[in-house]
Amino acid sequence: MHRRQKPGALEHKRDLAAHGGALSMSHNDTRSFFNFSQLVLSAGHLKSPPVLKHSKITYFEVEILDMQSKKQICIVDKVPPSSTLLDVKHKFHKACPQWYPSRVGLQLERNGPYLKDSINIQSLAVSSIITLYFTDLGQQVGWTTFFLTEYTGPLLIYLLFYIRLSTIYDQVESTKNFRHPVVHLACFCHCLHYIRHLLETLFVHKFSGGHTPLKNMIKGCAFYWGFTSWIAYYINHPRYTPPSFGHRQVSFAALAFLMCEAGNHFINVTLAHQNHSGSKACFPSPTYNPFTWLFLLVSCPNYTYEVGSWISFTVMTQTLPVGIFAFLMVIQMSLWAQKKHKLYLKRFYPEVRRKAAMIPIIF
Repeated sequence: MHRRQKPGALEHKRDLAAHGGALSMSHNDTRSFFNFSQLVLSAGHLKSPPVLKHSKITYFEVEILDMQSKKQICIVDKVPPSSTLLDVKHKFHKACPQWYPSRVGLQLERNGPYLKDSINIQSLAVSSIITLYFTDLGQQVGWTTFFLTEYTGPLLIYLLFYIRLSTIYDQVESTKNFRHPVVHLACFCHCLHYIRHLLETLFVHKFSGGHTPLKNMIKGCAFYWGFTSWIAYYINHPRYTPPSFGHRQVSFAALAFLMCEAGNHFINVTLAHQNHSGSKACFPSPTYNPFTWLFLLVSCPNYTYEVGSWISFTVMTQTLPVGIFAFLMVIQMSLWAQKKHKLYLKRFYPEVRRKAAMIPIIF
């Protein structure tokens, strides 16, 4: 006969088995949670995935109107905010090929100033549509071409008078009359002056790609070329008489001329170096070179040296045409110096307020 177990004992065994299994599962869960915690701590902070931002670029439309008739010429669309006015001019040139960018003048208002090519188009925007007024500036030339043409003419014209062409002077008088040494010295100084200008235009001055109307170049060439012809005709004439005080007057004036030419060159080099280095936030300061010490007295010493060169040339040759030309140069240079001095006062007032524009004390 089999012994029957009591129901209570059987249930008690089942409870013990269930309780043991639960303990083993609880132990396993604790160990898994501990391992996961160690993994998280060793990996560092959990980073949330980056949120992708969808950037929307706003394009502008530039409406270009004729300044006189206010009629619409064209609309330049899809202009990015980072575009400059020069970019708009190039797109305008594609739509209207007869107007290339350098002869396009754009204004924000009809009577306002012409906008610079470097201005950002976003700074002009009040809404998504920008209205600009167009003016045809006419035939344009680059600044390098302008100065090379203006300075090459006087150099060649003076040499034509210096060799005394038979079509200019009487050949009999040219062979009989003796040339005074000041005639040769004047030719050397005159050529040196314009050769310096040409070399500085090519290797010192850096123009920012700007343009000027062709009519300005024609007026400048007429002024310089015309006066050079008048000056060279008198100095190289067979009947030219030397200065009144002779060798002393010529020597003193020639020395002053060479010093002014050297000073003008060093000032231009200093200004060009400042522009190239990007240090436009301060007024040009003198260097160890004594020719640049004029910055301590005037704000535009290059004009001072230029005027000094022509005054010295007048004393050296003692001719009326040179004197008239030097007088006109003093007037022109003083106007340019005053204009530049006002700009310096706005930007560098503490440094410039006690300086003269071109000539100490006088201007």
